[in-house]
Amino acid sequence: MNEVPSQGEEMSTGEAAPTSETEAKRVIDIRGATKVFNPGKSNQVEALAEVDLAVEPGEFVTLIGPSGCGKSTLLRLIAALIPPSTGSVEVNAKPAEQARLDRDYGMAFQTAGLFDWRTVTKNIELPLELMGWSRGDRRGRAKEMLELVKLAEFANHHPSELSGGMQQRVAIARALSFSPALLLMDEPFGALDEMTREHMQDELLRIWKETATTVVFVTHSIPEAVYLSTRVLVMSPRPGNIASIIDVDLGERRGATRDDPAFFKKVTEVRVALRKVEE
Repeated sequence: MNEVPSQGEEMSTGEAAPTSETEAKRVIDIRGATKVFNPGKSNQVEALAEVDLAVEPGEFVTLIGPSGCGKSTLLRLIAALIPPSTGSVEVNAKPAEQARLDRDYGMAFQTAGLFDWRTVTKNIELPLELMGWSRGDRRGRAKEMLELVKLAEFANHHPSELSGGMQQRVAIARALSFSPALLLMDEPFGALDEMTREHMQDELLRIWKETATTVVFVTHSIPEAVYLSTRVLVMSPRPGNIASIIDVDLGERRGATRDDPAFFKKVTEVRVALRKVEE
């Protein structure tokens, strides 16, 4: 386990500072980010404190921690849905707000957020419409994405005609339709039954491998975090900070690891780290 007791201690380990070339390649670069809601008021809430985070291209990074620790808040900072109170957030070597305007990321939430009056194809096409793609290009891309998520035969169905897991696959297809460098996912499988959830985890791993998209994923499930991730970031109770970083190197076994001793070892590492932050 690679514990990080304090964000400020990062450069005291003797490691060389990242080169500017390395920093330029980062998909996410967060430095000293804090978030305070309702500052100066009686209901002020300090959600995040001095968060530092670097995510490299192709990583699958999962945020996990106690309820209310700021996981979703951190995801919203990356997406520029809210600004940090202090510190900086960059995506693809540009301010997060500019990355949002440039559509450098896609998002998927716990609810699929599909429009039932639009067909599956039309739901996937929506961001492409907003970006000014031609009708033919939109339709061709939607077809590619439906094949990616294995729902080609449901192209003309409406969301109400699909299961919950199928709706989430459509939401993922929509989020990836414009080939973003980054996919942000906030508990997208939290409302699914266990068997559907495991199936969706496998599907997400397959899509991640095929697209080489960088993923930042929020979950409350320790096994899910380990099964999906290349790194698990354990957050402390509010004000949230990154307390521990656990590397998960399952190599070619990823995708078939639920009975692997190496998988259970990493699950235990994450569980111990979570207990430690809650002491």
